[in-house]
Amino acid sequence: MSSHTPRPIIMGRRGVVTSGHYLSTEAGLRMLHAGGNAIDAAAAMAFCLHLLEPHQNGIGGEVPMLIHSAREGKTVAISGMGWSAASLTIEWCREHGIDMIPGDGYLPACVPAAVGTWAEALKRFGTMTFGDVLQPAIELAEDGYPMYAHLREHIVANRRTFTDLYPTTGAIYLSEGAPVAIGTLFRNTQMARTLRTMADAEAEAGGSRITGIEAACNSFYRGPIAERIVDFINRHPVEDASGSAHTGLLNASDFADWQATVEEPVSYTYRGLDVHKCPSWTQGPVFVQQLALLHGLDVATLGQNSADYLHTIIEVAKLAFADREAYYGDPTFDDVPSETLLCEDYNVPRRAMIEAHASMDIRPGDAGRGDVSYARRAVLDDNRMALGVTNIQAGRDTTDPHAGDTTHLDAADAEGNMIAATPSGGWFATSPVIEGLGFPLGTRGQMFYLNAVRPNALAGRKRPRATLTPTLVTQQGRPIMGFGTPGGDMQDQITLQFFLNHVDFGMDLQDAIDAPTVVSHHVPSSFYPREAMTGAVTMEGRHDAAVSEALRQRGHKVEITGDWALGRVQAVKIDHERQVLHVATSPRDRVGYGMGW
Repeated sequence: MSSHTPRPIIMGRRGVVTSGHYLSTEAGLRMLHAGGNAIDAAAAMAFCLHLLEPHQNGIGGEVPMLIHSAREGKTVAISGMGWSAASLTIEWCREHGIDMIPGDGYLPACVPAAVGTWAEALKRFGTMTFGDVLQPAIELAEDGYPMYAHLREHIVANRRTFTDLYPTTGAIYLSEGAPVAIGTLFRNTQMARTLRTMADAEAEAGGSRITGIEAACNSFYRGPIAERIVDFINRHPVEDASGSAHTGLLNASDFADWQATVEEPVSYTYRGLDVHKCPSWTQGPVFVQQLALLHGLDVATLGQNSADYLHTIIEVAKLAFADREAYYGDPTFDDVPSETLLCEDYNVPRRAMIEAHASMDIRPGDAGRGDVSYARRAVLDDNRMALGVTNIQAGRDTTDPHAGDTTHLDAADAEGNMIAATPSGGWFATSPVIEGLGFPLGTRGQMFYLNAVRPNALAGRKRPRATLTPTLVTQQGRPIMGFGTPGGDMQDQITLQFFLNHVDFGMDLQDAIDAPTVVSHHVPSSFYPREAMTGAVTMEGRHDAAVSEALRQRGHKVEITGDWALGRVQAVKIDHERQVLHVATSPRDRVGYGMGW
């Protein structure tokens, strides 16, 4: 985007919704008009996004979420993360010559989490049926929606993959071998049938609303949909970045035994606000770790987007993300020292490590878990050291297929319900569409390590540590804000700057979103091929040139990107005093939108 068309902060009295595509947002507003609450609206938006943004997310992917329930008066996280196949282990990788889990194909597939996660959210916190929230997506899939530029660009970029490697994907996204023109109605009738399968199972179950939702969910994980997935990935091996073709390892019991879980979030109080994040099966705690480091500083005196301020938050991010590499993983398997990482005794000496010049080291702290030297090594080197092998994956292709890769949605209502959710995975560029179902599996397992002594090491039926990281803020037990963004490893840097813009610098929601952003790429990427770019910083082009030069003088390796290129933050807010709800959405991709009622 070369210029900025200002967007208003949209306000409402009964509810507000925002998502990565305007037609999805309209579906959320439709649920509110029909008497649903914020959770119902969010679920409807999510299933529309699976259809509307297949390059960003899908039913085969994940959706970590945070919900504040007005009825229960509490904030919870729901683990929208699937687990790996029981048979995919470090030993299996050693035996099959895999020194890094590829970012494509079937090997990194985890059980799709979206359906089960929304079922759990609707059962406990919603008011509508599964069929109610699926209806807008069914209509879009059957009747079509206008092809738009961003989606078409991704289809064009992957046309050869869809033709040569994933023909079942090409059967949906190509017409006579080519993408349809912008503005042409595009349909996915296979996905429509999949959604109708779940809605029909609910309708046939009878009984209570809860019984019906469970029947819809069972049709996915224990019925015809899971059966078709397992059959397809066993009969259609696909080549991946290892240079070999593999069939899938997920089986029927992997699907049947998985379920979403409601968990306590990781929380930290900053400037009187209680900031909640999903636990360490995501990278979410790095957001509050950054706040814990900034807590002892008067951020506002540094000057918004000054060289001093940007240098500080870049160095803070390096420290927090180094701890991510050292300590984060699925807490069902890994002993994560969450309380230590947020306590002041730990953060005082960490804060003192921020110097006038940029650090070029990865510096995890001592949280009492012993040797964490693995966090300082390149991921591939660490994997090979642990596996006792060298150069066994000669077929490696380091092409990154994950441009875009995530979306986001938020909703809030006058009753005081709020939700922030970050759907991702199940990208159409990294695994073939399951024939007849209209969607591919995800590839989140690429985020596992193959060193058994470190957190986030591969194990059967374990959740990989995802980059997906919504945020929800409360004050005195009442919901204040929900927000998030796409952006992979950058998400908790982009949203941190939005949050500080609003809280410390007093900007309104839209101005806080629109302000130019900066991100560090210092630690290893969570995505295959897991590379790090030591000291690298990317800045949007709207930053003052004198500031970028000052950062270079401090040792940062600065690159300038487009004026509106980093992140697509969306946010909702409740003004309890005035009983007004606010929503703001980034203009960066031109497709996301917020609405209020």
